[in-house]
Amino acid sequence: QVQLVESGGGLVQAGGSLRLSCAASGGTLSRYTMAWFRQAPGKEREFVAGIRWSAGNTYVADSVKGRFTISRDNAKNTVYLQMNSLKPEDTTVYSCAAGETNTIYTQARSYDYWGQGTQVTVSS
Repeated sequence: QVQLVESGGGLVQAGGSLRLSCAASGGTLSRYTMAWFRQAPGKEREFVAGIRWSAGNTYVADSVKGRFTISRDNAKNTVYLQMNSLKPEDTTVYSCAAGETNTIYTQARSYDYWGQGTQVTVSS
């Protein structure tokens, strides 16, 4: 059983930056792929970025490529989402997810564990 706790959300002006953190515990993380998703009200959950914990390879959605990066700190069991050049349309709740797989899936159903989410608000 993996527990995920996100932090780092908040209010930022357009063009600004935020770094989200996802602290993971309770599992053998080297067996997992971690991902960030976001979900606006009334919309489906959208894949943002993923990382294989063991190998460290990443995949970032085209919608945020060049602005967002995902990374992990093995010593802290933490995954980060660095968000730069934020836009008002990035405003929503961001959630961290973990799936016991070696593939970075973009579908939310492929992930078994989820954090509670953190709100990101970008003002224009």
